[in-house]
Amino acid sequence: MNLWRGIKGTILPFWVTLSNMLRKPVTVQYPEERRVLPERTRAQIVLTRSPDGEERCVACYLCSAACPVDCISMQAAEDQNGRRYAAWFRINFGRCIYCGLCAEACPTLAIQMTPHYEFCERQPLALVYEKEDLLIEDGGKDGDYNFYHHAGIGVVNPRGSNPDETAPEDVRSNLP
Repeated sequence: MNLWRGIKGTILPFWVTLSNMLRKPVTVQYPEERRVLPERTRAQIVLTRSPDGEERCVACYLCSAACPVDCISMQAAEDQNGRRYAAWFRINFGRCIYCGLCAEACPTLAIQMTPHYEFCERQPLALVYEKEDLLIEDGGKDGDYNFYHHAGIGVVNPRGSNPDETAPEDVRSNLP
């Protein structure tokens, strides 16, 4: 019994090696030939716009909180209508691990990931992208989504004036 296990344990690894030696190699000659990537490949991050052309990012800091390597930073600002936006938005692609947690955490679908993976630089500071570098002109994968129309924020309609909403309560009325 032990002799048979010893022979089997010696021959089986050689059999695996010989069977793989006779296969055709799967090498891709990279710059000349490019592998077709799956549709859901996560690579470069972009910032998208809403259907009316405004930036979708409301600077809620959820993307930077979800980022495990802390490569996203931004500063919030507010315009005259009360709408929040990112005054500046910065991603360090030298640190990014392309996990997609920032895109999952974004409530406005502002951050989306594209399958574009071919970008490299000799200088590490050239991999720090600003908001102007990341903004694209369309809505990305979900171009019809508008956060302010779905969220009921007061910029579109005053709070409490939507058909399925009640007026906001005055918290001071709860005081004795």
